[in-house]
Amino acid sequence: MSRILIVGLNFHPEPIGIGKYTAELSAYLAEQGHDVHVITTHPYYPHWRVAPGYPAWKYKKETWRQVEVRRCPLWVPRRPTGFTRLIHLATFALSSLPALVAQFRWKPDLVLCIAPALMNAPFALAFARLSGAKAWLHIQDFELDAALKLGLLPGRKWLAGLVKRLERLLLMGFDKVSSISERMLKHLVEKGMPQGKILLFPNWVDTGQIYPLLEGPNPLRATLGLAPEQLAVLYAGTMGKKQGLEHLLTTASRLREQCQLQFILCGDGAVRAELENTARGLSNVIFLQVQPVERLNELLNLADIHILSQKADAADLVMPSKLGGMLASGKAVIATAHPNTEVGQVMSQVGEMVPPEDPATLAEAIVGLANDPLKRSRLGRLGREYACRHLEKETVLANFNGALEALISDQRVYGT
Repeated sequence: MSRILIVGLNFHPEPIGIGKYTAELSAYLAEQGHDVHVITTHPYYPHWRVAPGYPAWKYKKETWRQVEVRRCPLWVPRRPTGFTRLIHLATFALSSLPALVAQFRWKPDLVLCIAPALMNAPFALAFARLSGAKAWLHIQDFELDAALKLGLLPGRKWLAGLVKRLERLLLMGFDKVSSISERMLKHLVEKGMPQGKILLFPNWVDTGQIYPLLEGPNPLRATLGLAPEQLAVLYAGTMGKKQGLEHLLTTASRLREQCQLQFILCGDGAVRAELENTARGLSNVIFLQVQPVERLNELLNLADIHILSQKADAADLVMPSKLGGMLASGKAVIATAHPNTEVGQVMSQVGEMVPPEDPATLAEAIVGLANDPLKRSRLGRLGREYACRHLEKETVLANFNGALEALISDQRVYGT
């Protein structure tokens, strides 16, 4: 049995995004016999407010599925911007320091830091070196690159260059760095990481929990009042700037005379209120709140057509975790992506893609699939097969556990 310390901003009970994956990973490692401690903060995502029942400015210790969880204070901005996000991340980086120091007596074998937030990585790395543990960085999102490309952190070029050099030094300090797609691994190599230090660790999907509903009506259709002949065009996920959902609303506006099409946007995030304001007067657009986990399969099966929307500038810097669930549901997917991106390469096998930020072409693709039920069925079947073959939860987590144990065993044999 190994002692594993995980440091990450997001955790259970956040229903979507990085928190969901970090929590499931922690529980899996505990089930394999590891002693797992987690340093995190209070749940706030995707609503961008601390969940009821959690003291935002206090430390809290709890046990969840055999995992010891230490929650640290966090400031959450009401309206996230580039600057306020920095303060938000800095509060956790600083508040988590006492929790890190408290782990010295426990002496973990491995420290796993989840990025975002990269601000925690220097402290996690220093702690690992001082405590004699191996250091592993798992990158869910190249937050620095995405922020610079999307203009969230405007500044002088020399400052951006300095930050990137510091980032490279930080990455090189870790014993292992993993990420969620082949293109993101390539990006790590471009930053100077040697091949022997990097590992593919994709976001998974439980194909036993997410599967095509083949019998009976979907209760959500009745709840939304959808007529039998109507087709649901669904976006389910985070509503932030990187998703470019304003272009999806422009597409809905173009297709407002297509009475058989109903656009459904489910989720929450920094720009939801702005999107709702933009959608006023569009009778073919419905907004849903984040659905509880037990209704996730119903939600994903609500779609006749899934939309995976993202801006061009972020396409290779993030691999949307929501894609696995879309594919596992057995429904057709249209992604806004270029062919040379990771999403584009997957879609070329199992779905359709259109250029990002191009509402006219997206509208044509939606109408084309709406009028071709056989193609929707074929793409849904291909997507399901892809998810089962490449993204199955047990396989992905077992592979990660094997790599983790090999790294720790090397430490035990050779020391650090």
